[in-house]
Amino acid sequence: MLRSMYSGISGMKNFQTKLDIIGNNIANVNTFGYKKGRVTFKDTMNQTISGASAAQDNRGGKNPMQVGLGTTLATIDTIHTQSSLQTTGRPLDLAISGDGYFIVSQGNAQFYTRAGNFYLDDNGSLVTGDGLKVQAYKFDATGNRTNTYGDVAVNVNAVLPSVTTNKMTFTDNLSSASTTGSVYTQQIEVIDKSGKPHKLDVNFKKVSATTWEAYINKDPNATPAPVADTTITFDGAGKFVSNTTSATVLADSNADTFTEYVFDVNGDSPGTTTDDLRINLDFTKLTQLSGPTSAFVNPDGNTEGALESFNIGALGEINGVYSNGLVITLGQLALAKFSNPSGLSKAGTNLFQESINSGTANISIPGEGRGSIAAGSLEMSNVDLSEEFTEMITAQRGFQANTRIITTSDEILQELVNLKR
Repeated sequence: MLRSMYSGISGMKNFQTKLDIIGNNIANVNTFGYKKGRVTFKDTMNQTISGASAAQDNRGGKNPMQVGLGTTLATIDTIHTQSSLQTTGRPLDLAISGDGYFIVSQGNAQFYTRAGNFYLDDNGSLVTGDGLKVQAYKFDATGNRTNTYGDVAVNVNAVLPSVTTNKMTFTDNLSSASTTGSVYTQQIEVIDKSGKPHKLDVNFKKVSATTWEAYINKDPNATPAPVADTTITFDGAGKFVSNTTSATVLADSNADTFTEYVFDVNGDSPGTTTDDLRINLDFTKLTQLSGPTSAFVNPDGNTEGALESFNIGALGEINGVYSNGLVITLGQLALAKFSNPSGLSKAGTNLFQESINSGTANISIPGEGRGSIAAGSLEMSNVDLSEEFTEMITAQRGFQANTRIITTSDEILQELVNLKR
């Protein structure tokens, strides 16, 4: 009888714990990025009345006789299943569609979260609502992503300085079907040393089956005919062979495949003033194939520009849009992945911490074995109210049944006491 009473007590305690978990789940039904908990039970030790015996020649075997002594908690699990995404339209609301966790830091302490409602602080740093800084990979001056991640800042007052044009790259195709004498024109913009833009016309004129001439800011059909800046030669298969330059184009000092065009800014003779632009011309990526003419001239350089807006792409890239038309990647969000996400420890405020059983954080960018970023959305809680209320009913009935064990045991003890009048 005393054993049954203590078994009932253990059952009551465990069902109370289950109700605690259910209550916490229901309280967080609208918490962004919340992952629900679950309780499982197991029986506790058993008192052996008699052990098992093996079969003998004249008698069969006998099973053990044991009395269970109640129940105890087996696990309290965190269920890391993907939940639905809610569209908010706010650019700094981010959700992960797939595996992975945002990385946020406070000093040297690193935390992980699925809640992507982020903000900008007074320094332009991307932070959580509690001020923890979101981690992202850095980009170097050449626009290449580094292997280092850290705090990321979006300076809304940033100004991109002007860059002088020093190279033009010619790409794509000049059609082999074009007739001799036909002209293809493209207008481009170059930037001088003071940051001022200049419009230039680049004209391609076909002069033979395998030869084209390029004229920069010259009309190839003018009278008298101007001297071509560059003559471009292709082989019979349409591949670039070589280019030769006229007197107005200087040979590149590195003796490579580039030529150098001297553009006069002030209207005096090219090469006579220090403000002339000396632009390297690269024709090696041009082809002459049977398709349409699609030759594209891409000069480098840019005018000064102020940051007008920014956006976050599906791969976590934070792109700044400047008033000069350039889009510069300011950083790329880092995501962490764990071999055992259920082993993470809850740290409160929608945060998780690495534990000894979660595995070490495997950190990389979105899309590399991790989910993609859905900007303007937030991940909802994965709590299912119908499931929670059903579990609440079963926990309540289980609690009641265990109280009946205790009251019944108490009544039997009372009967024993009443034997002595």
